[in-house]
Amino acid sequence: MKYLSYLAAVLLLISCSKPSTSTTTYTTGSKEITLEEIWDGTFAPERMNALNSMNGDFYSLLNKKGGNTTVDKYSYATLEKVATIANSVDFNNINSFSSYSFNDDETKLILGTDLQKIYRRSQKGTYYAYDIASKKTILIGKGIQEPKFSPDNKNVAFVKNNNIFIKNLENNIIIQVTKDGKTNKIINGITDWVYEEEFAFVRAFEWNKTGNFLAFLRFDETNVPSFSMDIVGKDLYPNQQVFKYPKAGEENATVSLHLYNLSSKKIKNISLGEYEYIPRIKWSNNNTTLVATTLNRHQNHLKLHKISTLNGNASILLQEKDKAYVDINDNLTFLSDNSFIWTSEKDGFNHIYHYDFNGKLINQITKGNWEVTRYYGFNTAKNTIYYQSVENGSINRGIYSIDLDGKNKKLLSNKDGQNTAAFSKNLNYFINTYSSATTPPVYSLYTAEGKILRIIQDNEELKETLSEYKMTPKEFSTININGNDLNMWTVKPADFDENKKYPMLMFQYSGPGSQQVGNKWNNSNDYWHNMLAQKGIIVVCIDARGTGFKGAAFKKSTYLNLVKHETEDQIAAAKKLAKQPYIDEDNIAIWGWSFGGHMSTNCILKGNDVFSTAIAVAPVTSWRFYDTVYTERFLRTPQENAAGYDDNSPVNYADKLKGNYLLVHGTGDDNVHVQNSYRMINALIEANKQFDMFIVPDRAHGIRKGKNVRLNLYTKMTNFIEEHLVK
Repeated sequence: MKYLSYLAAVLLLISCSKPSTSTTTYTTGSKEITLEEIWDGTFAPERMNALNSMNGDFYSLLNKKGGNTTVDKYSYATLEKVATIANSVDFNNINSFSSYSFNDDETKLILGTDLQKIYRRSQKGTYYAYDIASKKTILIGKGIQEPKFSPDNKNVAFVKNNNIFIKNLENNIIIQVTKDGKTNKIINGITDWVYEEEFAFVRAFEWNKTGNFLAFLRFDETNVPSFSMDIVGKDLYPNQQVFKYPKAGEENATVSLHLYNLSSKKIKNISLGEYEYIPRIKWSNNNTTLVATTLNRHQNHLKLHKISTLNGNASILLQEKDKAYVDINDNLTFLSDNSFIWTSEKDGFNHIYHYDFNGKLINQITKGNWEVTRYYGFNTAKNTIYYQSVENGSINRGIYSIDLDGKNKKLLSNKDGQNTAAFSKNLNYFINTYSSATTPPVYSLYTAEGKILRIIQDNEELKETLSEYKMTPKEFSTININGNDLNMWTVKPADFDENKKYPMLMFQYSGPGSQQVGNKWNNSNDYWHNMLAQKGIIVVCIDARGTGFKGAAFKKSTYLNLVKHETEDQIAAAKKLAKQPYIDEDNIAIWGWSFGGHMSTNCILKGNDVFSTAIAVAPVTSWRFYDTVYTERFLRTPQENAAGYDDNSPVNYADKLKGNYLLVHGTGDDNVHVQNSYRMINALIEANKQFDMFIVPDRAHGIRKGKNVRLNLYTKMTNFIEEHLVK
């Protein structure tokens, strides 16, 4: 089937100093997008379930049909189901399960049920060990976290009530490895709040290759200040949620590394010298060598430590220093000879490097003024690395292969748009997810050499549905602001006439290393922006200085002055766009969420001569209120850089408000605390400024849980924009 009329419009990938002023007419359907349709799934694309690569050329999927849950095995070569590995109808003690994980040789599964979310990535639940051949299950535990098989299949390690336990699957004996775990005091084997949020992991223990050692982190939160939230709920009295949250400049948890010997049942404490954070631990292919990553508090000095299980001694494997900060990733990969793959920004762009096990550089594998955005793996048989990058422009993503020596680079996917690969474990095949601003997700099977074998799902039904609606695609361009060509997209009304005047709404996030201007398919905000465009509003998005995928210098240009340059760029861009004859310079609005809410608040205050309206959802209003790891990475501590914190925190210049301001926050936000908005409200009251607010009880940072929550929120924002922007 051909693409539909509006999808057939040519995608404008223009590099210019100002947006096009030509009249653009698109042939579209006649139906108007409604808020209800955005949130009821009308425009949701068909997606593949998250697949797990298995040994050989196979993958598995968790499938649910009616009340039945199965783990099914599929062939990458044919995409056909070859076996059902587990079926909930076979279990007497499990009604259904919602998570699963394999042991190394794929003879057993851990099945999770009754899962309860804790924070963004963490959960606890009831878990069972399932033997695939015998179809027998063993209860591992209830109310536990992060169970994981040992490589020898004899044991499962897990955490309960902040302590580590090991259950022997052969005799059902449970060993309690640690005994000092206590809520808001000591955590063993699980990360604290700030590590989970900012270093993006939960399980803080790892088995070695033979399962006779368990490395783990211990968090002493005793001196970390507590934060509390009242949860209104449905009871007569609210409940109080209290947890440790280190705000910028405050004391972090003391984190230490330990080795548990299963034979001696003893714990060895590992000394790593001076450090603040241990954001990663990983066993090498040498069974007696653990590698731990440490960072100083400024996060500009990273060390990789080699630790011997034989004596507990540690030595430095690799160090990286940066004038600003060093990012943490999961790309450390040990090859069969224990040489390793590492990614780094040390030449100004994120690239792949190959080191020997003494930390000596063998070679830089990828090079150029572009960024590697994902590392997928190394095929030993083919001596080939697979990765994703922005080589074809920072708004695109392509899948590539390259030899270990940096030769024979090859594009395996589409050149433009966003391509993301799910490789088979042996790296012989991958399922590619492709989308662009004019193409909804297309799932295709490829060989590792880049030959497409089959289209799995092309979302033709969604394209048919969208053909009935009045929509316009994004126009991509660049705009030169403060000496930088910034990526931009624009959505205009379908009947756009350059001889008319239109109000303009700017959307952005703007956080360090982020990207909103990407050549990819619509999310819910994109449909909302298109709906607003059909109401006669031009919607624009600009990635300012500090955003990602254009090199380290561009990303780190905001160091020590977070949101200063970003705000200046958005204000300058608004003023430049306001000079276009079709923009109503008196009706320019801006909105954003989280970091973007901080930015939209900054812009209507510091840019009160250009912005008439702003919406801020879950905004940081002072970086003093946010956590240590994130904030200090970009600003250092408030004690060292008070001006960097205060000069750009809107609570300190609320008196500059002149326009229409809507402030939105969920009171159950454990990430950006509602304290931020409450302080902003007080500052606005003290300045005698009128504003609107929408406080959503008990909702977390995403403000989505519950019936009609998102629909209600976006109805509120739509009404606010229509009232103040559409004349």
